[in-house]
Amino acid sequence: MPKEKKKKNSLSLCIFIDALGWEILKNHSFLDDELVHKQSLQTIFGYSATCDPTILTGLLPRSHGHFSFYAYDPVGSPFKGSPFIQMMRLVPKALSSRNRVRSVAGKIIRRRLQYTGYFNIYNMPFRMLHYFDYTEKKDLYQKGGINSGSPTIMDYARDNNIDFFLADWKACEMENLENLSSVIKDEARNCSFAYLYMASMDAILHQYGKDHTEVDRKIDWYEGKIRTLLADARSNYEEVRLFIFSDHGMTDVHTDFDLRQVIDRIGLQFGKDYAVVYDSTMARFWFLTEGAEQKIRDALQTVSQGTILTDSVLHEWGVDFPDKRYGDLFFLMNAGVLIVPSHMGERTIAGMHGYSPEDADSTASFSSNVELATNPVRLDDLYRLMKQEIDRCLEQPRRET
Repeated sequence: MPKEKKKKNSLSLCIFIDALGWEILKNHSFLDDELVHKQSLQTIFGYSATCDPTILTGLLPRSHGHFSFYAYDPVGSPFKGSPFIQMMRLVPKALSSRNRVRSVAGKIIRRRLQYTGYFNIYNMPFRMLHYFDYTEKKDLYQKGGINSGSPTIMDYARDNNIDFFLADWKACEMENLENLSSVIKDEARNCSFAYLYMASMDAILHQYGKDHTEVDRKIDWYEGKIRTLLADARSNYEEVRLFIFSDHGMTDVHTDFDLRQVIDRIGLQFGKDYAVVYDSTMARFWFLTEGAEQKIRDALQTVSQGTILTDSVLHEWGVDFPDKRYGDLFFLMNAGVLIVPSHMGERTIAGMHGYSPEDADSTASFSSNVELATNPVRLDDLYRLMKQEIDRCLEQPRRET
């Protein structure tokens, strides 16, 4: 009889499904026979540029240094003096505002700046780029990728010589699934920790909103692919520990609001009196002259569709940056209200995230096929969970190949 294949010890499989919030997950059947635990998970104020570094480091934004992509910094701006950007300023807006044109331009700028992180100029006008720094210059998943220099869970795995799998965030979901399956089946490998990033749900929710057949279809697709992964893993490992989580949820957009028009009416001059970034759900202001702050505050007080965030709220949410790098004042829109136009886009979309982390639709989700002594409460707890899983792997005898 053929000799039975000796299985590897244990695999901790961490699957990050972007935007699979609790309000979505709890209303769908999803691996119900596999997942013994499902729960809500508190998100962090901001966008994926904020949430992902928190997951990777276990730190709040004020400590890891990431929040949004643009920060006012005319002295340190990497965009100033660029002949290409100067040329793009001469292109008529009817052409330069097209998504395809901006996508190509962004790739050219990224290549010239030699950035390895996620880079997107979004809808920031070319004539304004030189006022701003771009804050995600390096690949978050590689050594030195975090702005504060803080180590990530991937650094911890590398430092401890763990055989682990890390999905390529630049690759499509199917490619990452196939690569992970190959690693699981590879008898020469003893991968004990895997981090699989699945990005497509976020785009679907932005396009269609929460309640749509495309969302149902995608959840079913994830279920099928994860079942296949589990089958492959159980054929090669004695134990498979599965953890599925998201970074945030998604809120259906019901109102568009032109906040820029409110500020423009004050009569202050951008770049002289103040600076602002209009993110999709918030505006962040820097005050450059005396009197500008009060005028802007007075104007914002008339807007019932949002609120000025107090210092105590910013501290509670972990985004009270000591150097005010991301703004002197944050104005957050009410859940479901989208700033249109903004520096993120010219048109409305069906779903958005980046509202108050206390809003139900913002809440992330966490599920597992094992009962844990302590379950994560907030995004930063995921780092500790993954570290415990790696420590667990380190306690196992190394498999001889």
